Amino acid sequence: MKITQGTFSFLPDLTDEQIDLQIKFALRSGWAIMIEHTDDPHPRNSYWEMWSQPSLDLNEEESNLPMDDMNACREAFPNQYVKVVAYDRSLGRQTSRLSFIVNRPDEEEPGFRLERSQRRDRVIDYKLHPYSSDDPAGRRYGATGTPGVASRLISAGDAPTTQDGGDPERESSGESESSEEA
Repeated sequence: MKITQGTFSFLPDLTDEQIDLQIKFALRSGWAIMIEHTDDPHPRNSYWEMWSQPSLDLNEEESNLPMDDMNACREAFPNQYVKVVAYDRSLGRQTSRLSFIVNRPDEEEPGFRLERSQRRDRVIDYKLHPYSSDDPAGRRYGATGTPGVASRLISAGDAPTTQDGGDPERESSGESESSEEA
């Protein structure tokens, strides 16, 4: 199964020459270019990781700069999805005008599972579950690279807390953080 997202999702993957032409078109239009990557290409995952700072105020002859960023990202994350995004900031807000995938994992793309659940009054909910998310972030598609942001935060000691700031493990075991004695 081929994950399809972005402007050219109905076409075969673009060659580097075609990608360069699209970047030149975007630069000619005055759009900023950004390179992003992820190992979770869920259609509603709009928060891919940025590779570098967006390329702002480049002219068409400088298309080699975003191409170099794209190739560096591909090299660093060969088993992840990489996409080029062009933003139009002409209206005072960033609006994505063009985006397309430029790199895919070498392995077969596992696709999605449709999960159905039933609530009261026969209401049925559906959600998509990507098979790739069964593996931890940073380890999907056979990648052996650095784990994603969430794993780095937890391994750095930023353990999750409850809404009131307490430790969820202590609360679930019945322990209290209160210093008051009964």
